[in-house]
Amino acid sequence: MGHIHESNTGRRARRIRHKLKSAAPGKLRLSVYRSNLHFSAQIIDDTKGHTLASASTMEKKLGTGLKNGRSSAAAELIGKTLAERALKAGVTEVYFDRGHYRYTGRLKALADAARSAGLKF
Repeated sequence: MGHIHESNTGRRARRIRHKLKSAAPGKLRLSVYRSNLHFSAQIIDDTKGHTLASASTMEKKLGTGLKNGRSSAAAELIGKTLAERALKAGVTEVYFDRGHYRYTGRLKALADAARSAGLKF
């Protein structure tokens, strides 16, 4: 068995996820993904392996009216929409899994919008 090489971003994501899971076992996870063109977020129940709510700029309803899917305005829209869908599904409290992304700019805009729409984390 050889050594399996893992990127720095993968290690960073695993480290952050491990710290959050050990600090809040059984809590739901708000996971974000940011590509060059789009932004998406979902709330995941890791004990069951189910996604309870999600929002993405790839959805036709959310993507229209935006200049592009990777702006801060798009992130705010995703955060607000995800929080509304989560509250409708009965989810009020989650932990924020930013993955390997830094908590600035678009990620901060998404988190602030989700908090202002009623999610607690």
